[in-house]
Amino acid sequence: MGLIGELLLLPFAPARGSLWVLRQVVAEAERQYYDPSAVRRELALLEERLEAGEIDEAEFERCEEELLDRLQDSTGQDF
Repeated sequence: MGLIGELLLLPFAPARGSLWVLRQVVAEAERQYYDPSAVRRELALLEERLEAGEIDEAEFERCEEELLDRLQDSTGQDF
């Protein structure tokens, strides 16, 4: 974009900056959400909760399926 285009868009700089920050936050949140090590930690905690009696088998299976789907999405492997 040329100098004139940049000057015309200058009043929108705060909005463009806010949009950039928002994109960065979303990208980091997705990175953490799909991080395989984080998903594996959550699976281990889920199993601990089942063994401690905090959740029942149905809740465990539902949550485990969601976590395995996330893990599959992050690694591209089938489990």
